[in-house]
Amino acid sequence: MKGWCRHTACAAAGLFLLSALAVAQSPCPADLVIRNGNVLDGTGAPAVRADVAIKAGRITAVSATPFAARCGAREVDAKGLTVTPGFIDLHAHIEPILSIPDATNEVRQGVTLALGGPDGGGPSPFGTYVDSVRKKGLGLNVAWLAGHNTIRERVMGTANRAPTADELARMVTLVRESMRDGAFGLSTGLRYVPGYYSTVDEVIALARAASDSGGIYTSHLREEGLGLLDAVAEALEIGRRAHIPVVLTHHKAIGREMWGKSAVTLHMADSARKAGTDVMQDQYPYTASSTALAVLIPNWAQAGGLEALRKRVADPVLKDSILKGTIYLLDHDRGGGDLKRVQFASVAWQRSLEGKTLYDWAKQRGVPTTSAGAAPLVLEGELRGGASMVYHIMDEGDVQRIMRDPYTAIASDGGLYHLGDGVPHPRSYGTFPRVLGRYVRELHVLTLPEAVRKMTSLPARRLGLTDRGCVRAGCVADVTIIDPATVGERGTFTDPHHYPVGIPWVIVNGVPVVANGAMTTARPGQVVLKARTRRRADALTR
Repeated sequence: MKGWCRHTACAAAGLFLLSALAVAQSPCPADLVIRNGNVLDGTGAPAVRADVAIKAGRITAVSATPFAARCGAREVDAKGLTVTPGFIDLHAHIEPILSIPDATNEVRQGVTLALGGPDGGGPSPFGTYVDSVRKKGLGLNVAWLAGHNTIRERVMGTANRAPTADELARMVTLVRESMRDGAFGLSTGLRYVPGYYSTVDEVIALARAASDSGGIYTSHLREEGLGLLDAVAEALEIGRRAHIPVVLTHHKAIGREMWGKSAVTLHMADSARKAGTDVMQDQYPYTASSTALAVLIPNWAQAGGLEALRKRVADPVLKDSILKGTIYLLDHDRGGGDLKRVQFASVAWQRSLEGKTLYDWAKQRGVPTTSAGAAPLVLEGELRGGASMVYHIMDEGDVQRIMRDPYTAIASDGGLYHLGDGVPHPRSYGTFPRVLGRYVRELHVLTLPEAVRKMTSLPARRLGLTDRGCVRAGCVADVTIIDPATVGERGTFTDPHHYPVGIPWVIVNGVPVVANGAMTTARPGQVVLKARTRRRADALTR
C-alpha cells in the first residue's frame, strides 16, 4: 500500500511519525494525557516512546518530549505498554446493539469502531434504524453497510427467481437511500437465502448504486468450499464492472478438498489489483467458522421460508433430494466429513446441546454417527427453529497465509453477547487479542506494528476514514493500550465467555471505556455515517 510499511522497511512512515511528534505549541491543558507509552501510529512504523494529549475527543499532540506536569485533567501512565489506535472491526454482527449498547465483549478486545450489516444483513429502512441507535448510550462507535439480503427480502421475499425490472429498480432505490442516510457501502451474503438466488448482474446493479455514492462492496462469497475459486472470480467481476472497492470478507477455504487454495485466491486478488480492481480481504484468526444450521441444507429447498421447507420435507421425493443434498454438504462443505466438527452454539429448543456436537446428538438419539444418519437430524433441527453452529473445517496453513498478506485486515465476524449466553464462537471475545498474543508474540506470523496496521489504518482506509485508525494530532481520540507481553484471549470453543487479558485501557472519543482493565460507566460511542460524497475511498495500492 502506497507509503505503508512492510516488515522492517519503514523509512517514509517513520519520518511521518517523527514530524507528527513536533509540538508547535503546548498541548496543556488537556482532558487526558497518556504518558511514557510506546506509540504505534497505525501505519506499520515502529513504536516511538511518546506522550499523547487528548482534548475534546481529538488527539491534540504526540510528543517525544514529556509534557509539563499536571498537563492532563486525567493522566494514564503507559510505561511498559503500547499505545495504538483503537481497533476497527470491519465485520461485526452488532444487530443486538439496541439491547446490548455497552458492547462489552467487543470493547474489551480493544475495538472502538465496529462496522455492522455484513453478509447481506444490513438494516432497512436504514435511516430509521440508525436514528433509533443514536438514542442509546454506546460503548463504542458503530457504522453500517446496506444489506443485499435484507433489501432483496423486503422487495421479493425469499423467492428463488430473478427480480422483475420494477423489483430491481426498487432494490436500487433502497441502496441509494441507505447510502444517502450514511451507509458505507453494500454487503452481500451470496451463500445465504435469498442472496443465493441472485445473479451477478443483479448484484452489479446494486453495487453500482453504492459505488455512485463512494461506497464499498463486501461479500460473503457464494461458496467458500468446493466453489471457492469461482466465487472469488465472481466478486472480482462485480468489483471490476461496478467500479467499486471490494472486500472478500472473512476470507477462508472450507473443507479438506480446498485446504491450501488460499494461495490461489490471494494470487487472484493480486492479479485483479494489478489489472485495476481495488480488492482486499478481512479475516478472523481461527480454523472454525460460525453460522446457522441451515447452511447444511440445500438452498433450493429453503426458497419461500420455513413453512415452504416443511411442505417439501412432507413430500417423500423432495425430502429424499433434500437429504441427499444435506449429506453432500456434511461430507464436502461445512460438515467436513466428520460430525464431531459440527458444534452447537445456540439452540433455543434444546439448550443441553449447546457446546455439544452433531456427533453427540446422533449418539444421544441412537442413530448412525455418519452423514446419512445425521442428515435427518439436521432437517429436524431446522424445522424446530434452527440453531447457531460452529464448524471446525479450516486449515491453520490457510489462516496464516491469508493473515500474512498485506491486504488482509483483522475482523471478528463476532456478535454481541452477555456473559453466559449460549456457547458462541470465541472470536466474539478474542479475535484481536488472539492475533496479538498467538500470531504476533508466540508464532511470529506478524510483527506487532504490522498486526496493529491490519487492525487500524487498513480498515480505516477501506472505509475512507482519514481521522481514525491513527495516533497523530488531529485524529479522533480512539485509542487502545495493550501490554504486548501478556495480551491474549482466554475463551475456548467450549468455554468462550471470558474477556481477554493485556488490554488495560480502551478510549473512545477521548473517554476511557475500559480503565485499568475494567469497564467504566462511560458510554461515549457515536453512530459514524459515511459523508455524502461521490469520491471513493483511497485505493489500497502498494
